[in-house]
Amino acid sequence: MEPSACEGELESAHKKDLKAFERRLTEVVLSYRPPTFRWRTSFLVILSAMSMCTAIGAWYWLRDPRTTVVPLTESLWIHPIFTAATVTLIVLFILGIQKLVIAPQIITSRTRNVLGDFNMSCDDTGKLILKPRQSNNNST
Repeated sequence: MEPSACEGELESAHKKDLKAFERRLTEVVLSYRPPTFRWRTSFLVILSAMSMCTAIGAWYWLRDPRTTVVPLTESLWIHPIFTAATVTLIVLFILGIQKLVIAPQIITSRTRNVLGDFNMSCDDTGKLILKPRQSNNNST
């Protein structure tokens, strides 16, 4: 075979590999979208409600004259809305709910880091972006 024919076949194989990689990356990123959207809306509603309850409960807790007199546990028992909202917020963040919301962004940012070594990138949907080749003008 001629060298140009081998190069043509090799380039064709590379294009097929890149297309297969792009399809798989797009599939992975899009598979996270529906659960992420559900988690994002649910998480934002729960986070907003718990933050409001915590803020209002903290206001009443700090304004209560008994807070400085009674022990902490009894003070928290007297203000159950503040206690429940604070515990719920802590549990949500310990469970890592916020990670489910940003899963596609994590995947695409890590993929961009790896693809940068190959002079490529990807968009938020997983489509590959081929950057122009850099010319080696190191001749002196």
